[in-house]
Amino acid sequence: MSGQLAGQVAIITGGSRGIGREMALLFAREGADIAFCHLDDEAGAAEVAGGIAALGRRAFHRSVDVADSDGLRGFIRDAEAALGPCDVLCSNAGMNLRGPFETLPDEHFDRVIAVHVKAAWVSAKAVWDGMAARGRGRIIVTASQLAFKGGIGIVPYVTAKAALVGFVRALSREGAPKGILVNAIAPGPVTTDLTAQLGEGWAERTGAGLPIGRVGKPAEIAAAALLLASSPGGDFFVGATISPNGGDVMH
Repeated sequence: MSGQLAGQVAIITGGSRGIGREMALLFAREGADIAFCHLDDEAGAAEVAGGIAALGRRAFHRSVDVADSDGLRGFIRDAEAALGPCDVLCSNAGMNLRGPFETLPDEHFDRVIAVHVKAAWVSAKAVWDGMAARGRGRIIVTASQLAFKGGIGIVPYVTAKAALVGFVRALSREGAPKGILVNAIAPGPVTTDLTAQLGEGWAERTGAGLPIGRVGKPAEIAAAALLLASSPGGDFFVGATISPNGGDVMH
């Protein structure tokens, strides 16, 4: 690896599995120390932390429900105390609650918005002043290509992901003059624990409908995050949403 993040500190929410796991390991391979949170996944977290340590980097992790704003702020505060000021924040933790619109209770909507949108707000605010004082920082938010195409039975999820695209566009205008570059990734269909809930055969059926002929891999999404996190690769991205999606949405 080329050490694109040498000496930096990255904080990743939802870092023990799927896309977040691959971000953590890739960023560590590129020289960053990694703090990540997870939700009751101690085994996965220990495996990721071991992988980071094997790469010669430091790891800090904790189980946090990112919808708990105080808990999330505490995790970020303690991560910076352990590893140093945050250079790269990846607001990646996510979840989904499915069902026809008319059957979904308000509580499901509130939960999905809290995990995706409120957590992005809280985590960004937690690192903002420090990044501004140093005149440099990267904030990367995981959205979804579904923000642009919609989907059946997932109104709360699509709403949250679309909100994140708007959040990034607005926040980037305030951040760029301070040296804080804020961008989003909108992955297409990817094999993760979240999509595994869609049942056997989902990947084959979905991949067959994409121009590339397959669904994505978490490592391919992590590579997009590295582009946005690194210099000079990410230096001219401001308020962008890049969408590695196999051709599912072209724009």
